[in-house]
Amino acid sequence: MPHPAAALFLAATLLSGLAIGPARAGDAKAGRKAATACQTCHGMDGLSKLPEAPNLAGQVEPYLVKALTEYRDGRRSNAIMNVVAKGLSDAEIADLAAFYAGIAIEMLPPG
Repeated sequence: MPHPAAALFLAATLLSGLAIGPARAGDAKAGRKAATACQTCHGMDGLSKLPEAPNLAGQVEPYLVKALTEYRDGRRSNAIMNVVAKGLSDAEIADLAAFYAGIAIEMLPPG
């Protein structure tokens, strides 16, 4: 059984995807090309190169769409991300989300 906090996070993430309306299916191949602008902080493999930047590999696609949309629209604040996301179209956001969500990661238990 998943940890209660993990289950709550997953439920909230899935519901937040519904709150932004129907999403266009992203093109991971196009997202990979667009991700070159993200690689300095988040890495081409989606694993952060900077301590203040989150890992994107394996994140839930609706969450990534929501986060990028909020950065673009100024509803989420980060000096770098607001500038980077400002010029992204809905299609580009969907493509980036599809790319990063599609990166397989392996999680190992601690210890």
